[in-house]
Amino acid sequence: MIEEILTNLYKIDIPLPKNPLRSLNSYLIKGSERNLIIDTGMDEKECLNAMKIGLRKLEVDLKETDFFITHFHLDHLGLVSKLTTEESILYFNQPDAEGIDIIKTSLFGDGMIHFTRMNGFPEDELQNIFSYHPAYPFQLDKLLPFKIMEDGDMISIGDYQFQCVKTPGHTKGHVCLYESNKKILISGDHILNDITLTIQLRSNEWNPLKEYLASLDKVYPLEIELVLPGHKDIFRNCKERIQELKHHHRKRGDEIFCAIENGSENAYQVASRISWDISYDSWDLFPVIQKWFAIGEVIAHLKYLEEEGMIRKEKKSGKIVYSLNASS
Repeated sequence: MIEEILTNLYKIDIPLPKNPLRSLNSYLIKGSERNLIIDTGMDEKECLNAMKIGLRKLEVDLKETDFFITHFHLDHLGLVSKLTTEESILYFNQPDAEGIDIIKTSLFGDGMIHFTRMNGFPEDELQNIFSYHPAYPFQLDKLLPFKIMEDGDMISIGDYQFQCVKTPGHTKGHVCLYESNKKILISGDHILNDITLTIQLRSNEWNPLKEYLASLDKVYPLEIELVLPGHKDIFRNCKERIQELKHHHRKRGDEIFCAIENGSENAYQVASRISWDISYDSWDLFPVIQKWFAIGEVIAHLKYLEEEGMIRKEKKSGKIVYSLNASS
């Protein structure tokens, strides 16, 4: 499905097979000399067919088209190597470009496995986790020559002047595009209207929830009349939605805080004791991959609470456990 949002700005609906998000919003800006596609979908035939149909209807020549990828998750990046030509510019961010290289190494996989094991994930479920993970088989068809964009850099396409706004949290390098004259924010996965994508932690080297909340505060003052998100519906109430997202994470933090008030718990134990918006009667019935995503979110919140001084972390019997600080 193709929707013209504004003059020369279109949304192409890209299906995401076997993905609960169901589809990606890929945006196309048509210019007099070059076009720009923002996010592409996964490297799946359904995604490629939908993209080709959309581009054909809009009479877009890929040799005259550049690409901007908001972040490195494969529902946004995966198809891009099937679409770029020798003439294409591929705009991306440095942290996520480095992340793609790391993903391809077994060292990163081993590091994630060890980190998750230390946080209480059962060994029998952990051994086969990557066979369930949708990103595991992903590899780019070719080496992509990224043009690295920094915070504040501009991309001009036709009548649109987009400014890069770095919004780390969902990934280390996530970038939105802001058009100040038309008051448009192309938000990727940073701000969605009716769903809350998880903020997850898979190593101990950063604090994604802290950065995500700071990124929400960074976007809040911008004059935005229209938000074009990576998934689901386009919306207008950006400031209200930011407040809702911050409330969601405060509520989740409170729930996690309560889960450890009676003693030391590891992240897997905490995840099993809090509420999840998923249609299973108990934690034991959750699919392994859903437990993997859940524990990643819980660890991100625990890291945030620890650095805020509300809880403390220690090792017991080879596992990382968390408990309340005496002052809390």
